[in-house]
Amino acid sequence: MKNYELVLIPLISLVSAQVLKFIIESISTRKLNWGRLFNGSGGMPSSHTTLVFSLTTIMGIHYGISSSYFAISLVFSLVVSYDACGLRLESGKQAAAINQLFNELIQGDKKKAYHKLKEELGHNPIEVLCGIIYGSTIAYFLHVLFHLL
Repeated sequence: MKNYELVLIPLISLVSAQVLKFIIESISTRKLNWGRLFNGSGGMPSSHTTLVFSLTTIMGIHYGISSSYFAISLVFSLVVSYDACGLRLESGKQAAAINQLFNELIQGDKKKAYHKLKEELGHNPIEVLCGIIYGSTIAYFLHVLFHLL
């Protein structure tokens, strides 16, 4: 299993972040939204950020924080995190505005042909920060666990 931890740890981190997001949203809304398990956009914690920072953490553990592998992974992780709380968050706001305008301007049968735009696309900075912390922490603990097995 140690041979595959550079792939397994980020994937396990991603799946566990999605499950955690499902649990948090189910508790807060008091409703089970099963589709949330497969939809990674938006919510707490950022599963994209969890994935990339778990990879960065495990690269740092394996190759050292002064290695080129770690540097490349860190830059990649920072770009993904910036995108999550920048561009994608703004795109979600635009989708919400378009949906609202459509509902206010269009009446009757024309509404049936319109597919509502997805509004939950990005993350606020706290959700991204929690993804960074969760991804780094889970990667460290899974690394320790894999080496105990």
